[in-house]
Amino acid sequence: MPQVPQTFFDALAVRTWCGLALRALGRAREEIDAINVYPVADGDTGTNLYLTMESAAAAVEAVFDGHGTLTERKPPLADAAQAMAHGALIGARGNSGTILAQLLRGMAQVLAADGETAHTDGEGLRLALRRAADSARHAVAHPVEGTVLSVASAAADAAGDTQGDCGTVARAAYEGACAALAATPGQLAVLERAGVVDAGGRGLVAVLAALVETFTGEVPVFTVLEAHARVAADETHTRVEDVSTSGATAATPCEGGPAFEVIYLLEADDSAVTRLRERLDALGDSLVVVGGDGLWNVHVHVDDAGAAVEAGVEAGRPYRIRITHFGLGDVHTTGAERPPRERAQRAVVAVVPGEGLAGLYGEAGATTVLARPGEPPASGELVAAVRRAHAREVVLLPNDAELRHTAAAAAEQARAEGIRVALIPTRSAVQGIAALAVHEPERRFDEDVVSMTSAAGATRYAEVAVAERQSWTMAGICQAGDVLGLVDGDVAVIGADVTATARAVLDRMLAAGGELVTLVLGDEAPASVADILEMHVRESYLAVDTVVYRGGRQGALLLIGVE
Repeated sequence: MPQVPQTFFDALAVRTWCGLALRALGRAREEIDAINVYPVADGDTGTNLYLTMESAAAAVEAVFDGHGTLTERKPPLADAAQAMAHGALIGARGNSGTILAQLLRGMAQVLAADGETAHTDGEGLRLALRRAADSARHAVAHPVEGTVLSVASAAADAAGDTQGDCGTVARAAYEGACAALAATPGQLAVLERAGVVDAGGRGLVAVLAALVETFTGEVPVFTVLEAHARVAADETHTRVEDVSTSGATAATPCEGGPAFEVIYLLEADDSAVTRLRERLDALGDSLVVVGGDGLWNVHVHVDDAGAAVEAGVEAGRPYRIRITHFGLGDVHTTGAERPPRERAQRAVVAVVPGEGLAGLYGEAGATTVLARPGEPPASGELVAAVRRAHAREVVLLPNDAELRHTAAAAAEQARAEGIRVALIPTRSAVQGIAALAVHEPERRFDEDVVSMTSAAGATRYAEVAVAERQSWTMAGICQAGDVLGLVDGDVAVIGADVTATARAVLDRMLAAGGELVTLVLGDEAPASVADILEMHVRESYLAVDTVVYRGGRQGALLLIGVE
Protein backbone atom coordinates (compact mmCIF):
# COMPACT_ATOMS: atom_id res chain seq x y z
CA MET A 1 0.00 0.00 0.00
CA PRO A 2 1.37 3.49 -0.87
CA GLN A 3 2.73 5.65 1.91
CA VAL A 4 0.43 8.10 3.66
CA PRO A 5 -0.29 10.92 3.98
CA GLN A 6 -1.05 12.13 0.47
CA THR A 7 -0.86 15.88 -0.22
CA PHE A 8 -3.41 16.16 -3.02
CA PHE A 9 -6.26 14.06 -4.31
CA ASP A 10 -4.51 12.38 -7.23
CA ALA A 11 -4.52 8.84 -8.61
CA LEU A 12 -2.20 7.65 -5.85
CA ALA A 13 -4.55 9.09 -3.24
CA VAL A 14 -7.48 7.23 -4.83
CA ARG A 15 -5.48 4.01 -4.65
CA THR A 16 -4.42 4.63 -1.05
CA TRP A 17 -7.95 5.52 0.03
CA CYS A 18 -9.43 2.39 -1.54
CA GLY A 19 -6.86 0.19 0.19
CA LEU A 20 -7.33 1.83 3.58
CA ALA A 21 -11.14 1.80 3.24
CA LEU A 22 -11.08 -1.90 2.39
CA ARG A 23 -8.93 -2.61 5.44
CA ALA A 24 -11.20 -0.50 7.66
CA LEU A 25 -14.34 -2.26 6.42
CA GLY A 26 -12.63 -5.61 6.90
CA ARG A 27 -11.99 -4.76 10.56
CA ALA A 28 -15.52 -3.43 11.08
CA ARG A 29 -17.40 -6.00 8.98
CA GLU A 30 -18.61 -8.24 11.80
CA GLU A 31 -19.59 -5.25 13.96
CA ILE A 32 -21.59 -3.73 11.11
CA ASP A 33 -23.25 -7.05 10.27
CA ALA A 34 -24.29 -7.39 13.90
CA ILE A 35 -26.16 -4.06 14.05
CA ASN A 36 -27.89 -4.42 10.67
CA VAL A 37 -31.64 -4.06 11.27
CA TYR A 38 -32.75 -1.69 8.48
CA PRO A 39 -34.16 -2.03 5.87
CA VAL A 40 -33.84 -5.80 6.44
CA ALA A 41 -32.44 -7.48 9.52
CA ASP A 42 -30.31 -9.89 7.49
CA GLY A 43 -26.91 -9.31 9.09
CA ASP A 44 -24.94 -8.69 5.87
CA THR A 45 -24.44 -4.92 5.53
CA GLY A 46 -20.79 -5.06 6.61
CA THR A 47 -20.06 -7.93 4.25
CA ASN A 48 -21.81 -6.19 1.34
CA LEU A 49 -19.89 -2.97 1.91
CA TYR A 50 -16.61 -4.89 2.09
CA LEU A 51 -17.27 -6.78 -1.15
CA THR A 52 -18.28 -3.58 -2.93
CA MET A 53 -15.13 -1.79 -1.80
CA GLU A 54 -13.00 -4.80 -2.67
CA SER A 55 -14.27 -4.61 -6.26
CA ALA A 56 -13.52 -0.87 -6.39
CA ALA A 57 -9.99 -1.37 -5.05
CA ALA A 58 -9.30 -4.19 -7.51
CA ALA A 59 -10.37 -2.00 -10.43
CA VAL A 60 -8.02 0.79 -9.33
CA GLU A 61 -5.14 -1.68 -8.96
CA ALA A 62 -5.80 -2.90 -12.51
CA VAL A 63 -5.44 0.67 -13.81
CA PHE A 64 -2.13 1.08 -11.98
CA ASP A 65 -0.91 -2.26 -13.32
CA GLY A 66 -1.66 -1.01 -16.81
CA HIS A 67 0.48 2.10 -16.28
CA GLY A 68 3.49 0.38 -14.70
CA THR A 69 4.81 0.73 -11.16
CA LEU A 70 6.97 3.84 -11.43
CA THR A 71 5.63 6.99 -9.79
CA GLU A 72 6.08 9.03 -12.97
CA ARG A 73 3.93 6.51 -14.84
CA LYS A 74 0.98 6.64 -12.49
CA PRO A 75 -2.40 7.02 -14.23
CA PRO A 76 -4.31 10.30 -14.44
CA LEU A 77 -6.71 11.12 -11.61
CA ALA A 78 -9.66 10.68 -13.98
CA ASP A 79 -8.66 7.11 -14.87
CA ALA A 80 -8.25 6.06 -11.24
CA ALA A 81 -11.48 7.74 -10.11
CA GLN A 82 -13.51 6.25 -12.96
CA ALA A 83 -12.04 2.81 -12.30
CA MET A 84 -12.99 3.11 -8.62
CA ALA A 85 -16.56 4.02 -9.54
CA HIS A 86 -16.88 1.32 -12.20
CA GLY A 87 -15.42 -1.36 -9.93
CA ALA A 88 -17.86 -0.46 -7.17
CA LEU A 89 -20.77 -0.43 -9.63
CA ILE A 90 -20.17 -3.92 -11.03
CA GLY A 91 -19.32 -5.34 -7.60
CA ALA A 92 -22.05 -3.64 -5.55
CA ARG A 93 -23.82 -5.96 -3.10
CA GLY A 94 -27.07 -5.35 -1.27
CA ASN A 95 -28.78 -2.08 -0.49
CA SER A 96 -25.76 -0.65 1.32
CA GLY A 97 -23.22 -1.62 -1.31
CA THR A 98 -25.36 -0.20 -4.10
CA ILE A 99 -25.58 3.15 -2.31
CA LEU A 100 -21.83 3.13 -1.62
CA ALA A 101 -21.26 2.54 -5.34
CA GLN A 102 -23.32 5.63 -6.16
CA LEU A 103 -21.46 7.69 -3.55
CA LEU A 104 -18.15 6.74 -5.20
CA ARG A 105 -19.60 7.41 -8.64
CA GLY A 106 -20.72 10.88 -7.56
CA MET A 107 -17.23 11.66 -6.30
CA ALA A 108 -15.67 10.32 -9.50
CA GLN A 109 -17.86 12.58 -11.62
CA VAL A 110 -16.22 15.60 -9.99
CA LEU A 111 -12.70 14.18 -9.76
CA ALA A 112 -12.75 13.11 -13.41
CA ALA A 113 -14.51 16.21 -14.77
CA ASP A 114 -11.26 17.47 -16.31
CA GLY A 115 -9.56 14.41 -17.72
CA GLU A 116 -6.21 16.21 -17.97
CA THR A 117 -6.01 17.32 -14.33
CA ALA A 118 -3.31 15.48 -12.38
CA HIS A 119 -4.81 16.22 -8.97
CA THR A 120 -7.36 18.26 -7.08
CA ASP A 121 -7.28 20.12 -3.76
CA GLY A 122 -9.54 20.62 -0.77
CA GLU A 123 -12.05 22.57 -2.81
CA GLY A 124 -12.32 19.71 -5.29
CA LEU A 125 -12.84 17.24 -2.44
CA ARG A 126 -15.63 19.42 -1.01
CA LEU A 127 -17.41 19.43 -4.37
CA ALA A 128 -16.89 15.68 -4.77
CA LEU A 129 -18.44 14.91 -1.36
CA ARG A 130 -21.42 17.14 -2.17
CA ARG A 131 -22.01 15.44 -5.51
CA ALA A 132 -21.68 12.04 -3.85
CA ALA A 133 -24.36 12.75 -1.24
CA ASP A 134 -26.77 14.31 -3.74
CA SER A 135 -26.41 11.58 -6.35
CA ALA A 136 -26.87 8.81 -3.76
CA ARG A 137 -30.05 10.43 -2.46
CA HIS A 138 -31.35 10.77 -6.02
CA ALA A 139 -30.66 7.08 -6.72
CA VAL A 140 -32.94 5.89 -3.88
CA ALA A 141 -36.61 5.79 -4.84
CA HIS A 142 -37.83 6.83 -1.38
CA PRO A 143 -35.03 8.33 0.74
CA VAL A 144 -35.33 7.71 4.48
CA GLU A 145 -33.68 9.87 7.14
CA GLY A 146 -31.63 8.09 9.78
CA THR A 147 -29.84 6.02 7.15
CA VAL A 148 -26.54 6.22 5.28
CA LEU A 149 -28.10 8.98 3.17
CA SER A 150 -28.37 11.22 6.25
CA VAL A 151 -24.77 10.45 7.18
CA ALA A 152 -23.53 11.24 3.66
CA SER A 153 -25.44 14.52 3.57
CA ALA A 154 -24.06 15.55 6.95
CA ALA A 155 -20.53 14.75 5.81
CA ALA A 156 -20.99 16.89 2.69
CA ASP A 157 -22.51 19.74 4.73
CA ALA A 158 -19.62 19.74 7.19
CA ALA A 159 -17.08 19.64 4.39
CA GLY A 160 -18.86 22.47 2.63
CA ASP A 161 -18.50 24.69 5.70
CA THR A 162 -14.73 24.09 5.86
CA GLN A 163 -11.85 25.78 4.06
CA GLY A 164 -8.44 24.15 3.78
CA ASP A 165 -6.50 21.32 2.24
CA CYS A 166 -7.74 17.78 1.58
CA GLY A 167 -6.85 16.61 5.07
CA THR A 168 -8.83 19.42 6.71
CA VAL A 169 -11.85 18.84 4.51
CA ALA A 170 -11.73 15.06 5.00
CA ARG A 171 -11.59 15.43 8.78
CA ALA A 172 -14.55 17.83 8.77
CA ALA A 173 -16.56 15.38 6.66
CA TYR A 174 -15.67 12.52 8.99
CA GLU A 175 -16.68 14.45 12.11
CA GLY A 176 -19.95 15.53 10.51
CA ALA A 177 -20.66 11.92 9.60
CA CYS A 178 -19.93 10.73 13.15
CA ALA A 179 -22.38 13.24 14.61
CA ALA A 180 -25.04 12.28 12.08
CA LEU A 181 -24.50 8.58 12.75
CA ALA A 182 -24.92 9.01 16.48
CA ALA A 183 -28.23 10.76 15.77
CA THR A 184 -29.68 8.01 13.58
CA PRO A 185 -31.47 6.12 16.42
CA GLY A 186 -33.51 9.27 17.06
CA GLN A 187 -34.57 9.37 13.40
CA LEU A 188 -35.56 5.72 12.89
CA ALA A 189 -37.67 3.95 15.49
CA VAL A 190 -36.35 0.54 14.49
CA LEU A 191 -32.82 1.65 15.34
CA GLU A 192 -33.91 3.12 18.66
CA ARG A 193 -35.73 -0.09 19.64
CA ALA A 194 -32.68 -2.19 18.79
CA GLY A 195 -30.29 0.24 20.51
CA VAL A 196 -28.02 0.53 17.47
CA VAL A 197 -26.91 3.10 14.93
CA ASP A 198 -27.54 2.67 11.22
CA ALA A 199 -25.30 -0.08 9.83
CA GLY A 200 -24.82 1.53 6.40
CA GLY A 201 -23.96 4.84 8.02
CA ARG A 202 -21.46 3.08 10.27
CA GLY A 203 -19.81 1.67 7.18
CA LEU A 204 -19.61 5.10 5.55
CA VAL A 205 -17.95 6.49 8.67
CA ALA A 206 -15.28 3.78 8.33
CA VAL A 207 -14.75 4.76 4.69
CA LEU A 208 -14.43 8.45 5.64
CA ALA A 209 -12.01 7.57 8.44
CA ALA A 210 -9.84 5.97 5.76
CA LEU A 211 -10.08 9.21 3.76
CA VAL A 212 -8.76 11.13 6.76
CA GLU A 213 -5.91 8.65 7.14
CA THR A 214 -5.10 9.00 3.45
CA PHE A 215 -4.45 12.74 3.76
CA THR A 216 -3.17 13.04 7.34
CA GLY A 217 -1.60 9.70 8.15
CA GLU A 218 -3.70 9.60 11.31
CA VAL A 219 -6.44 7.10 12.11
CA PRO A 220 -9.30 9.09 13.69
CA VAL A 221 -10.84 7.82 16.92
CA PHE A 222 -14.55 6.98 16.89
CA THR A 223 -15.25 9.09 19.97
CA VAL A 224 -18.88 9.86 19.15
CA LEU A 225 -19.57 6.28 18.13
CA GLU A 226 -17.95 4.81 21.19
CA ALA A 227 -20.02 6.98 23.50
CA HIS A 228 -23.21 5.92 21.78
CA ALA A 229 -22.14 2.28 21.64
CA ARG A 230 -21.54 2.19 25.39
CA VAL A 231 -25.04 3.50 26.07
CA ALA A 232 -26.55 1.09 23.57
CA ALA A 233 -24.62 -1.86 24.97
CA ASP A 234 -25.80 -1.11 28.52
CA GLU A 235 -29.45 -0.85 27.46
CA THR A 236 -29.78 -3.58 24.87
CA HIS A 237 -26.95 -6.02 25.46
CA THR A 238 -29.13 -9.06 25.00
CA ARG A 239 -30.80 -7.87 21.84
CA VAL A 240 -27.53 -6.90 20.19
CA GLU A 241 -26.14 -10.33 21.03
CA ASP A 242 -29.16 -11.85 19.34
CA VAL A 243 -28.47 -9.80 16.21
CA SER A 244 -24.87 -10.95 16.02
CA THR A 245 -25.78 -14.61 16.16
CA SER A 246 -28.93 -14.80 14.09
CA GLY A 247 -28.79 -11.77 11.84
CA ALA A 248 -32.10 -10.65 13.31
CA THR A 249 -33.52 -8.65 16.17
CA ALA A 250 -36.82 -8.26 17.96
CA ALA A 251 -37.28 -5.00 16.12
CA THR A 252 -39.09 -5.45 12.81
CA PRO A 253 -38.34 -2.78 10.20
CA CYS A 254 -40.61 -4.09 7.47
CA GLU A 255 -42.98 -6.61 9.01
CA GLY A 256 -44.81 -8.47 6.27
CA GLY A 257 -42.48 -6.96 3.65
CA PRO A 258 -41.22 -8.45 0.39
CA ALA A 259 -39.60 -11.87 0.50
CA PHE A 260 -36.84 -11.48 -2.11
CA GLU A 261 -33.87 -9.23 -2.75
CA VAL A 262 -33.14 -8.90 -6.48
CA ILE A 263 -29.92 -7.37 -7.79
CA TYR A 264 -28.59 -7.24 -11.33
CA LEU A 265 -26.38 -5.26 -13.66
CA LEU A 266 -28.27 -3.76 -16.57
CA GLU A 267 -27.18 -2.47 -19.95
CA ALA A 268 -29.84 0.09 -20.93
CA ASP A 269 -30.31 3.71 -21.98
CA ASP A 270 -31.51 6.44 -19.63
CA SER A 271 -35.09 6.57 -20.92
CA ALA A 272 -35.55 2.83 -20.39
CA VAL A 273 -34.19 3.10 -16.85
CA THR A 274 -36.68 5.84 -16.03
CA ARG A 275 -39.52 3.49 -16.98
CA LEU A 276 -37.84 0.65 -15.10
CA ARG A 277 -37.72 2.69 -11.89
CA GLU A 278 -41.47 3.30 -12.11
CA ARG A 279 -42.26 -0.36 -12.66
CA LEU A 280 -39.98 -1.68 -9.91
CA ASP A 281 -41.26 0.96 -7.49
CA ALA A 282 -44.74 -0.46 -7.99
CA LEU A 283 -43.49 -4.02 -7.44
CA GLY A 284 -41.66 -3.60 -4.14
CA ASP A 285 -39.53 -1.41 -1.89
CA SER A 286 -35.90 -0.54 -1.05
CA LEU A 287 -35.44 0.40 -4.70
CA VAL A 288 -31.99 1.72 -5.59
CA VAL A 289 -30.86 2.20 -9.20
CA VAL A 290 -27.33 3.53 -9.66
CA GLY A 291 -24.98 4.03 -12.57
CA GLY A 292 -25.18 5.72 -15.95
CA ASP A 293 -23.58 5.81 -19.38
CA GLY A 294 -25.42 2.66 -20.36
CA LEU A 295 -24.53 0.51 -17.32
CA TRP A 296 -26.67 0.34 -14.17
CA ASN A 297 -26.85 -1.62 -10.94
CA VAL A 298 -30.42 -2.37 -9.91
CA HIS A 299 -31.46 -3.35 -6.37
CA VAL A 300 -35.01 -3.96 -5.13
CA HIS A 301 -36.95 -5.99 -2.55
CA VAL A 302 -40.01 -7.72 -4.04
CA ASP A 303 -42.38 -10.65 -3.60
CA ASP A 304 -42.28 -11.50 -7.31
CA ALA A 305 -38.61 -11.91 -8.19
CA GLY A 306 -39.45 -13.07 -11.71
CA ALA A 307 -41.37 -9.87 -12.43
CA ALA A 308 -38.40 -7.78 -11.25
CA VAL A 309 -36.05 -9.61 -13.63
CA GLU A 310 -38.61 -9.44 -16.44
CA ALA A 311 -38.79 -5.68 -15.99
CA GLY A 312 -35.03 -5.57 -16.48
CA VAL A 313 -35.30 -7.65 -19.67
CA GLU A 314 -37.82 -5.18 -21.07
CA ALA A 315 -35.52 -2.26 -20.22
CA GLY A 316 -32.30 -3.72 -21.63
CA ARG A 317 -29.93 -6.61 -20.94
CA PRO A 318 -29.77 -7.70 -17.30
CA TYR A 319 -26.93 -9.97 -16.18
CA ARG A 320 -25.11 -11.07 -13.01
CA ILE A 321 -28.57 -11.59 -11.57
CA ARG A 322 -28.65 -12.37 -7.83
CA ILE A 323 -31.89 -13.36 -6.11
CA THR A 324 -31.83 -13.87 -2.33
CA HIS A 325 -34.78 -15.23 -0.37
CA PHE A 326 -34.97 -13.53 3.01
CA GLY A 327 -36.27 -16.81 4.41
CA LEU A 328 -39.53 -18.10 5.72
CA GLY A 329 -39.93 -17.29 9.36
CA ASP A 330 -37.34 -14.53 9.55
CA VAL A 331 -38.11 -11.11 10.99
CA HIS A 332 -38.55 -9.58 7.57
CA THR A 333 -41.61 -11.68 6.77
CA THR A 334 -43.14 -12.62 10.13
CA GLY A 335 -41.84 -10.38 12.87
CA ALA A 336 -40.57 -13.39 14.78
CA GLU A 337 -36.99 -14.16 15.61
CA ARG A 338 -35.34 -16.47 13.07
CA PRO A 339 -34.02 -19.77 14.46
CA PRO A 340 -30.40 -20.47 13.56
CA ARG A 341 -30.08 -22.77 10.56
CA GLU A 342 -28.17 -25.99 11.26
CA ARG A 343 -24.93 -26.36 9.32
CA ALA A 344 -24.69 -29.04 6.66
CA GLN A 345 -21.78 -31.42 6.98
CA ARG A 346 -20.35 -30.79 3.51
CA ALA A 347 -20.91 -28.49 0.54
CA VAL A 348 -19.33 -27.66 -2.81
CA VAL A 349 -18.69 -24.05 -3.84
CA ALA A 350 -17.88 -23.49 -7.52
CA VAL A 351 -17.08 -20.55 -9.79
CA VAL A 352 -18.97 -20.87 -13.09
CA PRO A 353 -18.75 -18.74 -16.25
CA GLY A 354 -22.41 -18.65 -17.31
CA GLU A 355 -26.01 -18.87 -16.11
CA GLY A 356 -26.54 -22.25 -17.79
CA LEU A 357 -23.67 -23.84 -15.88
CA ALA A 358 -24.79 -22.11 -12.71
CA GLY A 359 -28.11 -23.92 -13.08
CA LEU A 360 -26.39 -27.23 -13.80
CA TYR A 361 -24.08 -26.94 -10.80
CA GLY A 362 -26.96 -25.77 -8.64
CA GLU A 363 -29.05 -28.80 -9.56
CA ALA A 364 -26.11 -30.94 -8.43
CA GLY A 365 -26.21 -29.22 -5.05
CA ALA A 366 -23.32 -26.77 -5.44
CA THR A 367 -23.30 -23.17 -4.27
CA THR A 368 -22.22 -21.11 -7.27
CA VAL A 369 -20.40 -17.83 -7.89
CA LEU A 370 -21.04 -16.42 -11.36
CA ALA A 371 -17.97 -15.07 -13.18
CA ARG A 372 -18.27 -12.81 -16.21
CA PRO A 373 -15.64 -12.27 -18.92
CA GLY A 374 -13.30 -9.59 -17.59
CA GLU A 375 -15.04 -9.62 -14.19
CA PRO A 376 -13.44 -12.39 -12.11
CA PRO A 377 -14.81 -12.79 -8.59
CA ALA A 378 -12.76 -11.37 -5.72
CA SER A 379 -11.65 -13.44 -2.75
CA GLY A 380 -14.30 -11.81 -0.55
CA GLU A 381 -17.00 -12.98 -2.93
CA LEU A 382 -15.73 -16.55 -2.67
CA VAL A 383 -15.61 -16.31 1.12
CA ALA A 384 -19.19 -15.04 1.12
CA ALA A 385 -20.22 -18.05 -0.99
CA VAL A 386 -18.47 -20.42 1.43
CA ARG A 387 -20.38 -18.81 4.30
CA ARG A 388 -23.61 -19.02 2.30
CA ALA A 389 -23.08 -22.75 1.79
CA HIS A 390 -23.34 -22.99 5.60
CA ALA A 391 -21.38 -26.23 5.96
CA ARG A 392 -18.66 -27.55 8.27
CA GLU A 393 -16.68 -28.84 5.28
CA VAL A 394 -16.43 -27.15 1.88
CA VAL A 395 -14.86 -28.25 -1.39
CA LEU A 396 -13.91 -25.19 -3.46
CA LEU A 397 -13.75 -25.41 -7.28
CA PRO A 398 -12.29 -22.21 -8.85
CA ASN A 399 -12.66 -23.62 -12.42
CA ASP A 400 -10.12 -21.11 -13.76
CA ALA A 401 -6.32 -21.21 -13.62
CA GLU A 402 -6.24 -17.43 -13.13
CA LEU A 403 -8.27 -17.75 -9.92
CA ARG A 404 -5.91 -20.07 -8.06
CA HIS A 405 -4.43 -17.33 -5.85
CA THR A 406 -7.83 -15.72 -5.25
CA ALA A 407 -9.34 -19.08 -4.32
CA ALA A 408 -6.38 -19.93 -2.06
CA ALA A 409 -6.82 -16.64 -0.19
CA ALA A 410 -10.53 -17.29 0.20
CA ALA A 411 -9.91 -20.81 1.47
CA GLU A 412 -7.41 -19.52 4.02
CA GLN A 413 -9.84 -16.93 5.33
CA ALA A 414 -12.63 -19.49 5.58
CA ARG A 415 -10.33 -21.85 7.50
CA ALA A 416 -9.59 -19.03 9.93
CA GLU A 417 -13.35 -18.91 10.58
CA GLY A 418 -13.37 -22.57 11.53
CA ILE A 419 -14.56 -24.06 8.23
CA ARG A 420 -12.67 -27.05 6.83
CA VAL A 421 -11.92 -26.15 3.20
CA ALA A 422 -10.29 -28.20 0.46
CA LEU A 423 -9.27 -26.37 -2.71
CA ILE A 424 -9.28 -28.51 -5.86
CA PRO A 425 -7.29 -26.62 -8.53
CA THR A 426 -9.79 -27.03 -11.38
CA ARG A 427 -8.80 -24.92 -14.38
CA SER A 428 -12.05 -25.17 -16.36
CA ALA A 429 -15.74 -25.61 -15.66
CA VAL A 430 -15.64 -28.98 -17.45
CA GLN A 431 -13.10 -30.22 -14.89
CA GLY A 432 -15.48 -29.01 -12.20
CA ILE A 433 -18.32 -30.99 -13.80
CA ALA A 434 -16.17 -34.13 -13.68
CA ALA A 435 -15.30 -33.51 -10.03
CA LEU A 436 -18.91 -32.85 -9.09
CA ALA A 437 -20.03 -36.06 -10.83
CA VAL A 438 -18.06 -38.22 -8.36
CA HIS A 439 -18.80 -36.10 -5.27
CA GLU A 440 -20.26 -38.19 -2.44
CA PRO A 441 -20.99 -36.25 0.77
CA GLU A 442 -21.39 -39.49 2.76
CA ARG A 443 -17.72 -40.43 2.27
CA ARG A 444 -14.94 -39.28 4.56
CA PHE A 445 -13.89 -35.76 3.61
CA ASP A 446 -10.36 -36.70 2.55
CA GLU A 447 -11.60 -39.60 0.43
CA ASP A 448 -14.18 -37.40 -1.28
CA VAL A 449 -11.59 -34.72 -2.04
CA VAL A 450 -9.13 -37.28 -3.46
CA SER A 451 -11.83 -38.76 -5.69
CA MET A 452 -12.94 -35.35 -6.96
CA THR A 453 -9.34 -34.25 -7.54
CA SER A 454 -8.59 -37.41 -9.51
CA ALA A 455 -11.67 -36.95 -11.70
CA ALA A 456 -10.78 -33.32 -12.41
CA GLY A 457 -7.15 -34.18 -13.15
CA ALA A 458 -8.17 -36.93 -15.58
CA THR A 459 -10.23 -34.45 -17.61
CA ARG A 460 -8.47 -32.60 -20.42
CA TYR A 461 -10.08 -29.26 -21.17
CA ALA A 462 -10.32 -26.96 -24.17
CA GLU A 463 -12.26 -23.97 -25.38
CA VAL A 464 -13.10 -22.34 -28.67
CA ALA A 465 -13.12 -18.55 -28.70
CA VAL A 466 -12.73 -15.59 -31.06
CA ALA A 467 -9.48 -13.56 -30.98
CA GLU A 468 -10.02 -9.96 -29.94
CA ARG A 469 -6.71 -8.67 -31.32
CA GLN A 470 -3.62 -9.69 -33.23
CA SER A 471 -1.18 -11.62 -31.07
CA TRP A 472 1.52 -14.29 -30.97
CA THR A 473 0.37 -17.75 -29.91
CA MET A 474 1.81 -21.26 -29.62
CA ALA A 475 0.17 -22.02 -32.99
CA GLY A 476 1.43 -18.90 -34.77
CA ILE A 477 0.18 -15.35 -35.25
CA CYS A 478 -3.56 -14.83 -34.98
CA GLN A 479 -5.57 -11.87 -36.24
CA ALA A 480 -8.57 -10.19 -34.64
CA GLY A 481 -11.63 -12.25 -35.53
CA ASP A 482 -9.79 -15.55 -35.95
CA VAL A 483 -11.30 -18.60 -34.25
CA LEU A 484 -8.93 -20.01 -31.63
CA GLY A 485 -8.89 -23.54 -30.25
CA LEU A 486 -7.14 -23.66 -26.87
CA VAL A 487 -6.18 -27.01 -25.36
CA ASP A 488 -5.19 -27.05 -21.69
CA GLY A 489 -4.84 -23.25 -21.79
CA ASP A 490 -2.60 -22.93 -24.88
CA VAL A 491 -3.67 -22.02 -28.41
CA ALA A 492 -3.42 -25.21 -30.50
CA VAL A 493 -5.54 -24.36 -33.54
CA ILE A 494 -6.17 -21.12 -35.46
CA GLY A 495 -9.07 -21.22 -37.90
CA ALA A 496 -11.74 -19.23 -39.65
CA ASP A 497 -14.76 -21.45 -38.90
CA VAL A 498 -16.08 -22.32 -35.45
CA THR A 499 -17.24 -25.84 -36.27
CA ALA A 500 -14.10 -26.80 -38.18
CA THR A 501 -11.86 -25.43 -35.44
CA ALA A 502 -13.83 -27.26 -32.75
CA ARG A 503 -13.59 -30.53 -34.72
CA ALA A 504 -9.81 -30.12 -35.06
CA VAL A 505 -9.52 -29.49 -31.32
CA LEU A 506 -11.58 -32.61 -30.55
CA ASP A 507 -9.39 -34.74 -32.81
CA ARG A 508 -6.26 -33.53 -31.03
CA MET A 509 -7.73 -34.33 -27.64
CA LEU A 510 -9.17 -37.74 -28.55
CA ALA A 511 -5.91 -38.82 -30.21
CA ALA A 512 -4.70 -39.55 -26.67
CA GLY A 513 -7.86 -41.55 -25.89
CA GLY A 514 -11.01 -40.83 -23.98
CA GLU A 515 -14.37 -42.24 -22.93
CA LEU A 516 -16.59 -39.18 -22.51
CA VAL A 517 -16.75 -35.82 -24.34
CA THR A 518 -18.46 -32.90 -22.59
CA LEU A 519 -19.56 -29.94 -24.71
CA VAL A 520 -20.75 -26.69 -23.11
CA LEU A 521 -22.21 -24.29 -25.68
CA GLY A 522 -22.18 -20.54 -25.22
CA ASP A 523 -25.04 -18.35 -26.46
CA GLU A 524 -23.03 -17.14 -29.48
CA ALA A 525 -22.00 -20.60 -30.71
CA PRO A 526 -23.54 -21.75 -34.03
CA ALA A 527 -26.77 -23.66 -33.44
CA SER A 528 -25.59 -26.67 -35.43
CA VAL A 529 -22.14 -27.12 -33.87
CA ALA A 530 -23.25 -29.54 -31.14
CA ASP A 531 -25.02 -31.90 -33.55
CA ILE A 532 -22.09 -31.87 -35.96
CA LEU A 533 -19.54 -32.60 -33.22
CA GLU A 534 -21.71 -35.34 -31.70
CA MET A 535 -21.97 -37.02 -35.08
CA HIS A 536 -18.22 -36.66 -35.66
CA VAL A 537 -17.44 -38.37 -32.35
CA ARG A 538 -19.99 -41.13 -32.96
CA GLU A 539 -18.63 -41.89 -36.43
CA SER A 540 -14.90 -41.53 -35.71
CA TYR A 541 -14.42 -42.76 -32.16
CA LEU A 542 -16.06 -45.98 -31.04
CA ALA A 543 -17.26 -46.30 -27.44
CA VAL A 544 -16.89 -42.55 -26.77
CA ASP A 545 -20.04 -40.89 -25.41
CA THR A 546 -20.96 -37.21 -25.75
CA VAL A 547 -22.98 -35.02 -23.39
CA VAL A 548 -24.06 -31.46 -24.24
CA TYR A 549 -24.93 -28.57 -21.91
CA ARG A 550 -26.02 -24.99 -22.54
CA GLY A 551 -23.73 -22.56 -20.78
CA GLY A 552 -25.41 -19.24 -21.55
CA ARG A 553 -23.29 -16.07 -21.72
CA GLN A 554 -20.03 -17.75 -20.77
CA GLY A 555 -17.42 -15.85 -22.79
CA ALA A 556 -16.09 -18.79 -24.81
CA LEU A 557 -18.15 -20.06 -27.74
CA LEU A 558 -17.57 -23.62 -26.64
CA LEU A 559 -16.01 -25.49 -23.71
CA ILE A 560 -14.80 -29.04 -24.29
CA GLY A 561 -13.88 -31.72 -21.80
CA VAL A 562 -12.50 -35.18 -22.50
CA GLU A 563 -12.39 -37.82 -19.78
